[in-house]
Amino acid sequence: MADFTIDDKVDITDVVCPVTFVKAKVALEELDEGQILAIRMNDGEPVQNVPRSVKEEGHQILKLEENEDGTYTLIVRKIGE
Repeated sequence: MADFTIDDKVDITDVVCPVTFVKAKVALEELDEGQILAIRMNDGEPVQNVPRSVKEEGHQILKLEENEDGTYTLIVRKIGE
C-alpha cells in the first residue's frame, strides 16, 4: 500500500490552533531531510490549517487519511533545512 516508512510520529490532538502547527513544526525540525513524520490531529481547524502550513514551509504532503476514531493522520516528508 504505502511506499514509505514512518520515521517519527507526533500527536497534536491535545492542543488547539495555532499550537497544533507549532508542535508539528518542532517535530519536523528534529528530523533529517527526507525523513517522514506522521502527524495525528483532530478534524476541523487542524485538518484545514496544518497541511497548508506544512506545505507553505516547503515540505511534501504524502497522504492525509481519516482514522477510525475521527482523527486524521497527515504523512509528511521533510524537505530541506
